[in-house]
Amino acid sequence: MIRAVALAAALAIAGSATGVRAVERPAVVVTSGEEQKFGIALQKFAGGPDAEAYREGIAAALDFSSLFRIIDRKAFLGPTTTETADERDSIECLEWSTIGADVFVEGALRVDQDQFVAEFAVWDLVACQRKLRRRYRQASSADPIVLAKRMADDIVEAFTGIRGVASTELTFVSKRGGNPEIFVMDADGGKQRAATANRSINNFPSWSPSGDSIVYTSYRSDNRPMLFLSTRGRGKPGRVLSKFSDMPQYRAVFHPDGRDFAVVMSPSGSTEIYRVGLQGTNPRRLTQNNAIDISPSWSPDGRRLAFVSDRSGSPQIYLMNADGSDARRLTFDGNYNTNPAWSPDGRWIAYQGRVGGQFDIWLIDPEGSVNLPLVSHPRNDEAPSWSPDSRKIAFSSTRRGSADIYVVDSSGDNLRRLTSDAGDDTSPSWGPYPR
Repeated sequence: MIRAVALAAALAIAGSATGVRAVERPAVVVTSGEEQKFGIALQKFAGGPDAEAYREGIAAALDFSSLFRIIDRKAFLGPTTTETADERDSIECLEWSTIGADVFVEGALRVDQDQFVAEFAVWDLVACQRKLRRRYRQASSADPIVLAKRMADDIVEAFTGIRGVASTELTFVSKRGGNPEIFVMDADGGKQRAATANRSINNFPSWSPSGDSIVYTSYRSDNRPMLFLSTRGRGKPGRVLSKFSDMPQYRAVFHPDGRDFAVVMSPSGSTEIYRVGLQGTNPRRLTQNNAIDISPSWSPDGRRLAFVSDRSGSPQIYLMNADGSDARRLTFDGNYNTNPAWSPDGRWIAYQGRVGGQFDIWLIDPEGSVNLPLVSHPRNDEAPSWSPDSRKIAFSSTRRGSADIYVVDSSGDNLRRLTSDAGDDTSPSWGPYPR
């Protein structure tokens, strides 16, 4: 069952109840989840052999945003195809708003020597004024749908102030080939491809802030957990933190500035969290106790870490400062809470919590005032990861039997399955905006 939560109301509760333990919080209002969407009239762009595929690509990306309702071209009172690429100062807004459109998009495609050129204009029909006009270029041999997704993300930003995420990617672990390997796919589930093929155990992929690299754990060397880097040609792939090869390295996540890792390592049998430079420099141990401390997640400003510890007897979410000081327990509901993921806007920490017999996805604010289930189902939902706009959460679920990657809005609406191959797909990590 998907529960659509009125997060604005929940944040209001959080703001007025700072310092109140989660078990004492007021009830959170649960709504039907019906959201207002922008009606958008999207013309087929003028020129270019890929014009129809391009329109479909923009429409699919806008649909993925969950913010727009694509108006059927059969309802158009105006032309279904852009008639000219020339810039204009006005349009007949009434003929578009009459059919229920809030937004009108027109554009043109052309090939200029060896470049594919796409330009478009976005009109706000309520104000009857042009909201955005932009031009993109890429190699004519490149996939035009890549540009279509970038344009859709621009349209989302023009009307919400926050860029869309159709052009971003996710990495995850898949056993579709037998061994757990690292895979990458588009945010909507397209273009799924392997990033590793070492036939070992690979897990816990995590993106660099630039999107150029993925750090992951692999048992490919001496059958011990060590950290490796997969890159897109802008860095050296292979082993990282080889200076610490005497300690098993279970997981790493990049600091938001891209210069450090938070690393889970095991010195002398204990499992602790360290902060280490990318080249193994300036190591600092952040946790020091006999408990198991794992699953670090940085706050967006890099000043705090959420992590998991069983120091209270069962795994719970804790927070600490970036230097390891002022550690405090955050979760009190449920007897097994793990895999925290801090939202990029800093407002929420998503995690998997066990209440009853299965894991569900929960949200808690960093003060611990509001704690509520986002996604619940009789099967397990695990390993949440936020989109860079904080509007969506990817997670793995066994609701079909084998594990697949799903994505859901942060309101709990618009659940979508991204993977469907044989073999478990787990541990999603949502990448940053492309640069």
